[in-house]
Amino acid sequence: MWFAFALLSAIFAALTSILAKIGIEGVNSTLATAIRTVVVVIMSWGMVFLTNAQGGTLDIGKKSWWFLILSGLATGASWLCYYKALQIGEASKVVPVDKLSVVITLVLAFVFLHEQFTTKSLIGCVLIGLGTLLMVI
Repeated sequence: MWFAFALLSAIFAALTSILAKIGIEGVNSTLATAIRTVVVVIMSWGMVFLTNAQGGTLDIGKKSWWFLILSGLATGASWLCYYKALQIGEASKVVPVDKLSVVITLVLAFVFLHEQFTTKSLIGCVLIGLGTLLMVI
């Protein structure tokens, strides 16, 4: 089931890039990011209430709160940079560079989460890096 959700995530991310590139024309990238963020907040809280998950808020530990907040800050910084890059660059070049996050995530998961870094992971990272380089030059 995780694969289906991951694939849907990729499809929606692709739509996000195309829709954002069209929508950001003539709009300040920071303002565009703020508008997008409000929509995401409304949608996210709507899903929380729709699934009746709001009661879990009181069960979240202090450590989880801190890391969720830090994750939110990283997401905000990522979106601000992404929208600025989309505004001044071509989507077909911005998106592959943005997807280098896959390589960076694998490295960080190895260093901080002690996840396994296999030969397959290494080859995949190299191929993603080379593919990105090929697409942007």
